Amino acid sequence: MDISKAEKLDRKKSKSRIKDLKLNMLLEVTKGINNNASSESLFEIFESILKTPLGIGRAIMFLKNSKKKWEQVLGFGVDEKFLNIDVEKQLTSIYEIQFIETSTKADNISSFDSVIPIVQNSVPLAYILLGDLDEQELRISPIIKHLPFIQTLGNVISVAIENKRLEKENVNQKLLQKELELASEMQSMLFPTTLPNNDIFEVQAEYLPHSKVGGDYYDFIKINDDESVFCVADVSGKGMSAAILMANFQANLRAMLRYFNTLEEVVEELNSKVIESANGERFVTLFLAVYNNKTRILKYINAAHYPPLLINKNRAYYLEEGCTGVGMLDVIPQMSAGRIKLDKNAILICYTDGIVDLANEQGEDFDLDKIEVVARKNINKPILGLNKQILNQLENHRGTMPYVDDIALLSCRFL
Repeated sequence: MDISKAEKLDRKKSKSRIKDLKLNMLLEVTKGINNNASSESLFEIFESILKTPLGIGRAIMFLKNSKKKWEQVLGFGVDEKFLNIDVEKQLTSIYEIQFIETSTKADNISSFDSVIPIVQNSVPLAYILLGDLDEQELRISPIIKHLPFIQTLGNVISVAIENKRLEKENVNQKLLQKELELASEMQSMLFPTTLPNNDIFEVQAEYLPHSKVGGDYYDFIKINDDESVFCVADVSGKGMSAAILMANFQANLRAMLRYFNTLEEVVEELNSKVIESANGERFVTLFLAVYNNKTRILKYINAAHYPPLLINKNRAYYLEEGCTGVGMLDVIPQMSAGRIKLDKNAILICYTDGIVDLANEQGEDFDLDKIEVVARKNINKPILGLNKQILNQLENHRGTMPYVDDIALLSCRFL
C-alpha cells in the first residue's frame, strides 16, 4: 500500500518532534550535571524521562558506589521479588546491549527484556535493565525505539557521577595529604632537637616513620645536673591515631617527671593515662631509664618493649626487667625496676620492633644477635657511626623486602 504525501509528512514531523524531545531531555540532564546536581537528583530526572516521554514500563539501574560495591540506584514497575539480582555474577560479563530471551531468563530477571551496560575504559560502571509496559500490546516496543538514546543518557549520567566521585576522592586525598604533612611536622617537634654530646654522654638517634606519621617515639630529658631520663616507646598500630596517642603520651611523660620521684610511679601513672586516652583499644610498649652520672647507676623499667642491648665491661646484657605494656591492663599487676652500674664507655642501644621484626627474602628477622654483632664490630666508633652501621646492615638484610613498620633507634655511650 502506497503511503500518501500527508502520511509521509506526518511521520517526518513526528520524528522531528521525537528528536527535539530527546534533545531537550539530554539538555535537561546536562543542565543538572553542570549545576552540580546531586546523584539522587540525576537519577530522578532519568527515571522521569524513562517513565513518561519514553514510555518504559519497568526499569532498574545498578551503579558501582565509592566502596566499589554494586548498588541499586533506580527502580520502578518491578515486583520486589525480582530485585534480588547478583550483579557481579549475572551481569558483569555483559559489555554490549543484550536482549534477554524468554526461554533463558533467570527467575530474578524474568521481568526484563534487555540489559544496557555502561562501560568506561573497558570497566563496567552501571547496568540498566528495561521491560515493556504491556508486552501483549501490538506496537513497537519503546525499548527498541529508544534503546540507543537510553544508553546515551545512562552513559552521560553514570560517567558524570563517576567523575564526581573521582573528583571527591582526589579532593579528600589532597586534604588527607595536607593533614598528614601537618601531623608529620607536629610529630617531628616531639623529638628532641639536640642530643647531648659532652664529657658525660654521646647520644644519637634515628627515626624513620613507615608512613607520613607513626607511633614510635624517643626522648632524652635532663632532670637536673646529675640525672637524665631517656625513653624509647612504640604505640600498637600505625597511622594518625597512633601518632596522636604518642603525642599525648610524650606530654604526659614530661609532665610526670616533674611530680613523681620514682620510675615505678611514672609508669603506673602513664598506664592510667593511656587507658583513659585509648579506651583499651591501643597500648604502648616502652623502655624508660634514668641515669645518674655521679653514681653511674642506670635504673630502668622495660614495659613489654624489645630489650635494649647494653655492652658493659665487654659483656652483653639485654635489659628486660619491668612490667606489662602500659594500657594493656587497668592496673599493672607486677613491676620491678632493673639497676646496673655502668663502666666507662658502656654502650646502650635502644630500638623499636621495626628493626628486629624486619624480615629478609628468606623470612629471617633482623634479630637481637645481629644488632650485637654490629655493635661489637663498631664498638670503638662514634655513636653516630654505630647507628649508621646498624641501619646499613638492616638495609642489606632486607634485600628487596619492604619496610613494614616505623623505626626508632636511640644509642648512647656513657663516657
